[in-house]
Formats: sequence, C-alpha cells, structure tokens
Amino acid sequence: MSLRYQQFGLCLGVVAGLFLSSANVVADVSGHYIEARTCQIYTGPCFANGEVGLTGKDAVMAWNIQHGNHDGVNIAGLSVVVIVRTSDTLDFDGLQGAKDVRSMIVVDEAASESQREALVEFAKTHSDRAGDHVEKVISAPIEMMLDTAELNGRLKAGKAVALVARKARPTDCICSNESAYYPPLAQLENFAPGVAIEGEVVARGLGTTWSIPGARSAYLATFAY
Repeated sequence: MSLRYQQFGLCLGVVAGLFLSSANVVADVSGHYIEARTCQIYTGPCFANGEVGLTGKDAVMAWNIQHGNHDGVNIAGLSVVVIVRTSDTLDFDGLQGAKDVRSMIVVDEAASESQREALVEFAKTHSDRAGDHVEKVISAPIEMMLDTAELNGRLKAGKAVALVARKARPTDCICSNESAYYPPLAQLENFAPGVAIEGEVVARGLGTTWSIPGARSAYLATFAY
C-alpha cells in the first residue's frame, strides 16, 4: 500500500488513511515513528503565534524499528524513545534553533546489551541536537504500535511516557486554516499530523512533567534511514 500524500494547506485537505510524504529512500533501518509536543503542530498561524515562547518547549520522539540494523547490530522489533526539553518553543527550525537542549533516552528493556548500545546510538544519531545533550539513559518496557491504514498509534514507555494519538480530522479544525504548521523534529519518510487523545510524560531525569490530552500536537509517521 502506498503511503504517499501530496502536501495540504487547508483543513479540508486531511484525508483518512494517507500520509503527507516527504521522501522515499533505500534504507538500512526502517519502521514507525510517533512524536508529540507541548504546543499545537496541526494549527493555524493565529493560534501558533499565541503559543510562541510560552509552550512547545518539550517533546517526545519514539521509533519502533520494524526492519534493519544500526552499526551492524540487528535492532528489528525493538523501540527507543527520546524525551527532550528546551528553553524555546520548537518551531520551524526544530531543535536546530533551540537553546538549553536537554534530553533523556528510554531504551527497550527487551534489548540485549549490544542492542541497547545500538539503540542509544541510533537515537542520538536521529534525534538532531537532542542526541548531543543526553543527560540520562534508562531501560523500560516499551509498547509502541502504529496503524498506517487508520493512522492511529499508541506508545507506552515504562512510567515515563503514555501516549495515544490519531490522525487529524476536519472536525478538529477551529479556524479552517490549519496545516502541519511546525515540521517534525526527526527526518521522516512519510508523516501526518495527529491529535493526542492521551498524552502524559514524566521525565524525572529532566525535571519535567507534562500532559497534553486532546491537543493537536502529534505526528504519526514512518522512517527509513
């Protein structure tokens, strides 16, 4: 099934079961990705301007590896999560323009020692500047699922992350000028904006706790590196 989708602008461009596509590449490792932020990413300029400097300074990035390896280590079937905190709203420049970047990594406890090391390096490599400022690494059971047909997903990473998200719909529009306003923080193959039905992060290693139930603050995606 093709996941390609031409970029949309207006709210009515949201189509069930299709991804907004960025690229297709030949990959060594591929799988599913879920992201959530503390600001709205499926929104219009008026709402976004009201949040700049106030919210959107925290994010969670999660990869579920379906196929492939990193640094010669097979990591298929495993997941890894990066929780990031900054002092700036993560906007059009993502983590590139953020100040005081701090992060922690949650590694799938099902990983062997070599797989754990590979997952940590994978997360550092693909989480932009968050990978350069890792303050803590923990292991925890990770459950992650993404239905690429229905575009809904869930993520549970120990006691640190609990997220349930679905695709954005026309009924989620407020101003009818919504779009995928801020780009995803990670390099992705296909992605679509979504709504966090449930969203809880408790990152004691970063001294932050946040909740975003009902927020238009998620991305559902596939990756191929």
